[in-house]
Amino acid sequence: MSSPKHQLNDHDGVGSVPYIPLSQPDDTGGDQSIGALVKDATQHLSTLVRAEVELAKSEVVGEAKKAVKGSVFFIIALVVALYSSFFFFFFLGELLSEWLQRWAAFGIVFALMLVVAAVFGLLGYKRFKKIKAPERTIDSFRDTAAALKPRRETEEHFPELRDTAQAPGSVRG
Repeated sequence: MSSPKHQLNDHDGVGSVPYIPLSQPDDTGGDQSIGALVKDATQHLSTLVRAEVELAKSEVVGEAKKAVKGSVFFIIALVVALYSSFFFFFFLGELLSEWLQRWAAFGIVFALMLVVAAVFGLLGYKRFKKIKAPERTIDSFRDTAAALKPRRETEEHFPELRDTAQAPGSVRG
């Protein structure tokens, strides 16, 4: 960073990334050699890149911590909703028992739950069945491996030798 306005100071404990001044306060500027200027430029560029990487890392870490905290609340809500569904099915069974015998009402609720579970299980199975191997990645790895595999020079420069060369004792047909 080149100015204090880009300095990162969050209140959520992520830390700070200091800024890098572009010039030294005691620089005279005019009497340095080209080698010293190149050395300083390289050093400043290296420091700037490291600071930018550190800034990006600290921002990503901070946002990841916020995402984890937010997702914890969603997970808690999901768990409470799942446990609440248990009581909903008891309510549904008791409601049906007003018109039917109690065993029949709870049997209907149980059958309904099994049907819903079977439908979602079938949908999940179909989704997993659509998952394919990463063919492009596999092909890319094969191509890279083939390109890096050492070849014999005679096969590259003289392909006719490869065809005519036979193992000892083999019969040509």
